[in-house]
Amino acid sequence: MSPLPVAKETLYFESASGKLFHHPSGYVRLAWSAERTSIENIKAFYEQVLALLLNSGAHKILSDHGHRSPLTGPAQQWIIENWIPRAMSQARTRHCAIVEGANPLHRLSTQSVVAAAPSGFVMQRFATIEAAQAWLNALRA
Repeated sequence: MSPLPVAKETLYFESASGKLFHHPSGYVRLAWSAERTSIENIKAFYEQVLALLLNSGAHKILSDHGHRSPLTGPAQQWIIENWIPRAMSQARTRHCAIVEGANPLHRLSTQSVVAAAPSGFVMQRFATIEAAQAWLNALRA
């Protein structure tokens, strides 16, 4: 018996902040770069995430933090107060799987966003991409 084919992601956008993919299982994947980027670049990247959510009909996110630098306070605040509410209202996004970053300071900044995220936006943290994918795939679209 041959193994099942592996689903192919489609690259949607790339910048200094990272790469953005659409996964055929119905989620978008953010593959963050290790490069420290400006808040303007981070905002532009998240705007592309929202555009992909809207254009693809996906409602779930897998954010692979890898070696991403910690987010600044203003970037965290913008994500919590501006971007997440828009993603929830415009794209009906409710679930985000986060693959933990290697940097302990990054994990601390991620926890700040997770703790302050709007009610109804569920973020789960994982050690591996496989665990994050399994969680997302188990959710109803």
